[in-house]
Amino acid sequence: MQHMRIVEILSQRIPSFSFEFFPPRNEAALESLFSAIAQLKSLDPSFVSVTYGANGSTRTRTVELVKRLRGDLGIEPMAHLTCVGASRQELCSVLDELQDAHIDNVLALRGDPPDGASGFHNSNDGLRHGSELAALISAKYAFCIGAACYPEGHIESPDLESDLAFTRLKVVQGAGFLITQLFFDNRLYFDFVARSRAAGISVPIIPGIMPVTNVEQIKRFTSKIGVTIPAALLTALDERRNDAEAVVQLGVAWATLQCQELLAGGAPGIHFYTLNRSPATRAILSALRVAKPWEHK
Repeated sequence: MQHMRIVEILSQRIPSFSFEFFPPRNEAALESLFSAIAQLKSLDPSFVSVTYGANGSTRTRTVELVKRLRGDLGIEPMAHLTCVGASRQELCSVLDELQDAHIDNVLALRGDPPDGASGFHNSNDGLRHGSELAALISAKYAFCIGAACYPEGHIESPDLESDLAFTRLKVVQGAGFLITQLFFDNRLYFDFVARSRAAGISVPIIPGIMPVTNVEQIKRFTSKIGVTIPAALLTALDERRNDAEAVVQLGVAWATLQCQELLAGGAPGIHFYTLNRSPATRAILSALRVAKPWEHK
């Protein structure tokens, strides 16, 4: 397949739809993930991203999965890379392997501290920020670099202004596009884009959307990363907490309305956090492709 840099994809495909997966823990899970990705392939994603485990086995699986996405399924992959527990030399060895596999796109992330850790601590000769990783990559390699951004601010940022300054630094150091942390209130995205443009950040900012499929899971996850769930949505989810199917239906409906408004409001695309499942994302994207809200801006 023809190799494509994501900045080129974003300039040619309006809107862009992409999916995020995490590397499975074992071979059986890998095959079930591959069937989920194959089902989503019919929706013609612009690219697919694969998260990065901080330990050796999942690291290896990230690289292998990224290679297979291109080789077996013909989908443009983006590999995540994090600073957690890695020296500069170890980071470069992963980047060398990705380069040798002709992977063009890397998402440069600091990464979350391991569960139970008191905070983020870089290893000896390691990096402390996503901006430092972007700088390392752009200085030595020709990858197309993406970075994360946080409409509500990173949970460790003291305020939104300093968070925006860190975001701008990632772009200065080589990030060609940004993908947001998940959010459930679109005003957060539109406000963040406006503040970013005012701060001189001109790269595409792709909203990241996670359809709710499990009430307890989303509550745990959002509290850990400092994301708010609107009170009305939380109430509606709690009313359905004992009906798993109703939760998924509400999650799909809410995410579809979110995506519709985002695309009509000028977002360059949607990046779906799939949690390695396809049905919710398939339903949302199928409806969007029929409705084409981006044509009614």
